[in-house]
Amino acid sequence: MEDQLHPEPDMELVGEPKAEETEVPSPASDEPAAQAAEGEEPVAGEAPAAEAPPAEALAAEEPAAEEPKAEEPAAETPAAEEPAEEPAEETPAAEEPAEETPAVGDEGVDYSEGVARPRPGDVLHGRIVRIADDHVLVDVGYKSEGIIPLSELTYRKVQSAAEAATLDEEIDAMVLSVDGEEGSLRLSRRRAEEARVWDDLVAAFENGSVLEAPVVEAVKGGLVSDIGARGFIPASQVERGYAQDLSPYVGQTLRVKIIELDRGKHRVILSRKVVLEEERKQNRERIWETIVEGQVLHGTVKSLTDFGAFIDLGGVDGLLHVSEMSWGRIQHPSEVLHEGQEIDVKVLRLDRERGRISLGYKQVLDNPWDSVEQRYPVGAIVRGKVVRLATFGAFVELEPGIDGLVHISQLADHHVTRPGEVVSVGEDVEVKVLRVDPIERRVSLSLREAGGYQSQKRDAYTEEPTHDTGTATIGDILGDDFKGLLD
Repeated sequence: MEDQLHPEPDMELVGEPKAEETEVPSPASDEPAAQAAEGEEPVAGEAPAAEAPPAEALAAEEPAAEEPKAEEPAAETPAAEEPAEEPAEETPAAEEPAEETPAVGDEGVDYSEGVARPRPGDVLHGRIVRIADDHVLVDVGYKSEGIIPLSELTYRKVQSAAEAATLDEEIDAMVLSVDGEEGSLRLSRRRAEEARVWDDLVAAFENGSVLEAPVVEAVKGGLVSDIGARGFIPASQVERGYAQDLSPYVGQTLRVKIIELDRGKHRVILSRKVVLEEERKQNRERIWETIVEGQVLHGTVKSLTDFGAFIDLGGVDGLLHVSEMSWGRIQHPSEVLHEGQEIDVKVLRLDRERGRISLGYKQVLDNPWDSVEQRYPVGAIVRGKVVRLATFGAFVELEPGIDGLVHISQLADHHVTRPGEVVSVGEDVEVKVLRVDPIERRVSLSLREAGGYQSQKRDAYTEEPTHDTGTATIGDILGDDFKGLLD
C-alpha cells in the first residue's frame, strides 16, 4: 500500500506534467512551491496538505494515463486500413498489360479481339503453313491464317503453288482484303515483293542502269520477266531487229534497261535492244581501232545471200563471199553455213573509208593441197566426179577443193572432137594420176590410161547388130550414143 501511495520518482515525473495540464493551481498550493523556491522548509503540520494533491492527482491520472493505451487501437486504425488501400493503389499497374497489347499486335506476333484488323496495303511477315494446288496458307500472327491465291504468289507461270513455295518458308505478303466478321485475310506475295523493290527500279530508271531480267513467259507481243516486279519486253525491243519467235528466250536471263515506268499502273517496260545498240557502238569503235588484215576473228552468221554471207563481228559486219567459203565448189552459201552459226574468219581486205571488211572462211580450214601428193600419188587409179566441161578437156573433182584436169587427148584412145562425146557433168569416172603440182594447185589426170571405160565405149561402136529380120539403121545401132552426139 505504501508503494501505491508513494509512486516512484519516474512516475511522479510522468504524473506532474499531467497534473499541470488537468488541475488549475490554487494560491494555497503555490505557497509551498514558493517556499521551496526560496529555500525555506515547509511547516511540518502542512506537509500532509502539500502531499495530498499529488496522491489524488496520481489516483485520478492513472486511468487518464492508460486512456492513450486504450486509444492505441484507434490510433492504429489508419495503419490497419493501409493494406486495404494498397490494392487500390496497385490497380493501374495491373492494367499495364492492356496498354501493351497494341505493341504486340504491331510486331505481327499476335492479334487479339481488341486489336484493329489489318488494312489493305499493309505488308505482313509470316510463315507458310500449308500448300495446296491453287493457294497457300500463311500464318501472320493474326487470329486467322491468310490465303495467297496462285495468281498472287508469283509472276512466273506455274501449274501448282508447290512450284513457287515451300513449307515453313518465311515471306512478306501484302494485304489485299479483310473479309467477314472473322477477318479472313487475302494476301499477295508478288505485290509485297514489288513494293519492296520499287524504289530500286525508280533509281535504275533514272540512272539508266542495266538490269538482269529472267524471262518467265512468252506472251502475245513480247516477253514477261521477273525483276521483283512484272517487267514486259515488247517483241520490237528483244533484238536489234524484230524477233519472230519468242519461245527460245523463255528461261534465259537478258540484259535490259527500263524505258518506261508507271507505279500507279504497275507498268515496267524493258528493252534489250537499247542495251545491244549501246554495246554494238562500243564494240564498233574498239574493232576499227584494233583490226588488221590477216587477223582471225570470231563472228556469227547474220544473214545469207546468193553471193555470200554477212558475218557479225560483234559491232561491225563483214562480207564473206561465196568463193571464200570452201576449198571445194559450192552453188549457194547454205551448203556450208546457216544463220546463227558461230565461225572463225580471216580478214582478207579492209576499206576504212567505206567501212567495209572482206572475210575468208576457207582460209581458217585445213588446206587440202598441203597433203595432196600423199593422198594422190602419181600412177594411182582414183575415182572422181565430172564437174565441168571445157573445150580443152573435163574437170574431175577428186574431193572438195581438189579438181584435176583430164585433157581432151586423155579422154579416149581415139580422136575426140568435144569432151561431151565421152563424158558428161555429174558422171563418176575412174582416172589415173599423171602429175601433181601442189604449188600451182594442179593435178593432171587420164581417163584413157585408167582402162575399162574406153574399151566399153569402143565395143559399143563396133557391136554387131542382133536383129533377125529387117534392116538396121544407124540410130538402131548407136542408140543413145548417137542421140548424145547429135545433142
